[in-house]
Amino acid sequence: MLEGININLRAMEPDDIILFHEWQNNIEFQGRYIPLIQRSKDEMKRRFSELSDDQKRFIIEKKDGTSIGVMLCFMVKPYNLLEIGYSMILAERKKGYCTEAVKVFVDYLFLLQAIERIQATTDHRNKASQRVLEKAGFTKEGIIRKMMFIRGEWIDFSLFSILREEWKEPKIIKF
Repeated sequence: MLEGININLRAMEPDDIILFHEWQNNIEFQGRYIPLIQRSKDEMKRRFSELSDDQKRFIIEKKDGTSIGVMLCFMVKPYNLLEIGYSMILAERKKGYCTEAVKVFVDYLFLLQAIERIQATTDHRNKASQRVLEKAGFTKEGIIRKMMFIRGEWIDFSLFSILREEWKEPKIIKF
């Protein structure tokens, strides 16, 4: 388990698939900036079992063990960089938990792997997600035009990154 001050990140387990399935199929959880993808429990189980070593999924928990979100990453090949993503239940947004989770995850990823860059993309209209990334030390690099088809239209995304030299050392993670 990765420990922050107010949250912990723990590796997603097969038992978490039911909760993750509920979140993924809940339009409120996904928010207006995510495609309306609906998946069956069987498909979620299959996708989870097929995760490669380059893909990691964590549950974001409050210190009392309440699951409040998900954090994930995947390797962008062949560039040897990681991309992260995250979602938080509506009731726990705007409380700093997501920013802390991103900081803990960045610490973990830079300590775990010999990578120089971690990146994230977000719908260019999603100012809350952009604030999370900026507070976690990411820099906005630009706009990726018409990156994703969401709810009937092509949407531009903002690209953010943090480099190892900007990170320098762990800020939150406890050992």
